[in-house]
Amino acid sequence: MAYQVSKSDDEWREQLGGDRYAVLREAATERPWTGELLDEERAGVYACAACGAELFKSGTKFDSGCGWPSFYESVRPEAVELIEDTSLGMVRTEVRCANCGSHLGHVFPDGFGTPTGDRYCMNSIALDFTPES
Repeated sequence: MAYQVSKSDDEWREQLGGDRYAVLREAATERPWTGELLDEERAGVYACAACGAELFKSGTKFDSGCGWPSFYESVRPEAVELIEDTSLGMVRTEVRCANCGSHLGHVFPDGFGTPTGDRYCMNSIALDFTPES
């Protein structure tokens, strides 16, 4: 798929640094309970750390107990790209930024008690948070 924001691997690596590059461009996963945004409770917007595209609003964030920031929906369905992921011997749905193709995390149908029933389980390091002013 062609993305609006496209860079070479070297350009991404230089822009993002080691840890963010590993998650956003190589689909690595940060350790649970370590992300800076896990306990963020202020009102605001979560954007892709690679390209700045808005992805989630704070009002859709909930405590799922999984160790990563969780949301029940994206800002718009077209803000994220959902891709079948069969790595690790299981079938999951990978979530990527639709603007630049960066890996954000996975979505699961176990967001019990949420309006959508979904749990977008995102890597903190894949997101930037901007509080409302």
